[in-house]
This record gives sequence, C-alpha cells and structure tokens, in this order.
Amino acid sequence: MIQQHEISLPPFPRGFHIITRHVENEIGELPEKGMLHIFIKHTSAGLAINENADPSVLNDFESSFNHIVRENEPFYTHTMEGSDDMPAHIKSALVGSSITIPITNHRLNLGTWQGIYLCEFRNRGGSRKLTVTVYS
Repeated sequence: MIQQHEISLPPFPRGFHIITRHVENEIGELPEKGMLHIFIKHTSAGLAINENADPSVLNDFESSFNHIVRENEPFYTHTMEGSDDMPAHIKSALVGSSITIPITNHRLNLGTWQGIYLCEFRNRGGSRKLTVTVYS
C-alpha cells in the first residue's frame, strides 16, 4: 500500500534544522515495515540525514557550506533574486532534494545519532513543502 502526505513546514532561518519530530507528527502511524520517502518541493533548500545530538554540528554545516559555496561570486549570472539565491541552488544540488528511510516496527529506522535535516539555504526561504510517501 502507498500513502502520501503533503507537509508544510513553517519558515526556518537560514541554516540546518532537525525536523524529524515535525515529520513524524505530521504523518501519523507508520506500517510495521516499509520505506518512507521525503521530497522537498523547492530548489533552494534540501534534505539530509545526519547528527541529531550535538547542535554545534548544525552550525558547522552552515559554516562549511558557506565556505564551499560563497555568495557574490563574479561569475554568477543568476543574480536577480539576491546574492543568496544562486549559492542556494548550488547547495541544494549538492545536498539533494529527497531522502529515504526504512520503517521497522512502526518506527523510522534511523541510527541512534541520526535525524532528518531541513537544509535552508536562503536568508528568507519562507514555508517549505514536503511530499512524504509511505510504502508498505
């Protein structure tokens, strides 16, 4: 069986944010086993799975991505939407727009230290929409 939900996340500031509980609360009861696929419907934000215990990891991700993909590069031609827009598209392509998580015993089968990240790459990205598909 396949179930699909659309989740609207509230606006988050630029940076990396753990949204595991938000997703779990929105999708309701999970099957005994299966797969959960999450797709973000935006080109300037991404999804990832990573460290969920130490908040300094979130800051280090933001600092590292800003170092790797800088704003105001003279070779950018897509600049009409602000200096953070083109870097946001590049960062989004690096991170990706979807993740898949196994479901075991009615729970997301994440590792002990893993959480779902919203990677917000715009200064004011606004609300973000996720399509969540449960395969059982």
